[in-house]
Amino acid sequence: MSSPTSTVASRAGVNEEWLAKRVEDVLEPDLPICDPHHHLWDFPAHRYLLDQLMEDTEDGHNVVSTVFIECSGYYRADGPEHMKPVGEVEFVNGTSAMAASGRYGDDRPCAAIVGRADLTLGAGAAEVLEALVLAGGGRKGGKGRFKGIRHAAGWDKAEEVHNSHTNPPEHVYLDPKFREGFKVLTDMNLTFDAWLYHPQLADVASLAAAFPDTKIVLDHCGGPLGVGPYIGKQDEYFADWQKNIRAIAAASDNVYVKLGGIGMKVNGRNFHELAEPPSSEHLADVWRPWIDTCIDAFGAKRSMFESNFPVDKVSGSYRTYWNAFKRLAAGSSTAEKRWLFHDAAHTFYGLKTLGQ
Repeated sequence: MSSPTSTVASRAGVNEEWLAKRVEDVLEPDLPICDPHHHLWDFPAHRYLLDQLMEDTEDGHNVVSTVFIECSGYYRADGPEHMKPVGEVEFVNGTSAMAASGRYGDDRPCAAIVGRADLTLGAGAAEVLEALVLAGGGRKGGKGRFKGIRHAAGWDKAEEVHNSHTNPPEHVYLDPKFREGFKVLTDMNLTFDAWLYHPQLADVASLAAAFPDTKIVLDHCGGPLGVGPYIGKQDEYFADWQKNIRAIAAASDNVYVKLGGIGMKVNGRNFHELAEPPSSEHLADVWRPWIDTCIDAFGAKRSMFESNFPVDKVSGSYRTYWNAFKRLAAGSSTAEKRWLFHDAAHTFYGLKTLGQ
C-alpha cells in the first residue's frame, strides 16, 4: 500500500515543458488576489516549496497573500501518531516567517495555515488542536497563523477514485465521534475545510446544520468526479450536485465555497492529454456551469477563487488559471470581484482585508 505522501505526490505530476507551450497576457493585473488553497511539499516524485510557489504567484497576477492547506507533507517522524500532523504546521509557520521577512517581496505566502487533526479522536482532538495553535505561532488570546483544520472525507467505492489521504469511511462527517471532535473545533473558534466527493455532499449540509456557528468552507466546488464509473457523466449528475450545493449554501451563513480545484485528473476533463495546455477561455467555458452555480448559491461574499496548486497544475499554469477565473467573474461588479478574489478568503480565515 502506498503512503499518504506518495499518493498525494502521484496526483501532482506536472509537465513543465507542456505548460510552457502557452503563455497568456495577464488579465486585470492590478486586481488583488488571496489564493486560499495551495500546498507545499517535497516528495520523491514532485517538489513544491516556497521558491516554486512564488514563481507561480509572482508570474503577473497581483497575489498579495495565500493560505496553505494541509497535505501530509511534513509530519513529525517521532512521537504519538495523532500528534504527528503538528510537524506540518511547524514547517509552514517557518516558511511563512521567511516570506514575512520582506526578503522575498511584499506579498505574504502562507499568511494563514490550515492543518490537520483527526476529529474522530472526539474530545481527545483538543490536545492536537492546542498543539497546532502553538505550532502556528499562537499564544494566549490569539491563534497566530494557524486558523483551522481540514479533515478530508473523500471516499468512493470505485478503485479509480483515490480516497482521501485520511483513509476515511464513507460518511465520516456523520460519525458521532467525529462530531464530538468537531464540537472541540467549534469551541476553539477554528475554521473547517470540508473536502469530499460530490456523492457525499449531503453530509456537509448535515454537518453545517448541526454546527451553524462554525465557519465551514466547501473545497473544490464539492468534488465533482469524472473517472471510473463517472467518466463522461458530469451532465447526468449535474442537477443533483446543483441541488446539494444550494442546500449547503442555505444551511448556514457561515458556510463558504472555494471556486476551483476542478482541473484535477479525478474530475475527468483530461486537459493534460491535450497537445497544448488549454487556454483560459477553454477552461472558463468548461467550468462555467459549476462556478456560476456556486456563486449564485453562496453569493460573492461567501465564494473564493482558489488555485489548488500544485495539484491543479496538471491542467494549466498559474497565470492561465487566474485568467480563467477572471473571465468567469467578468460580469461581476468591482465590489463583487474584490470579494471573490480577496475579501471572502480574508474574512473566512480571519486575515486583515485590504485597507485595514
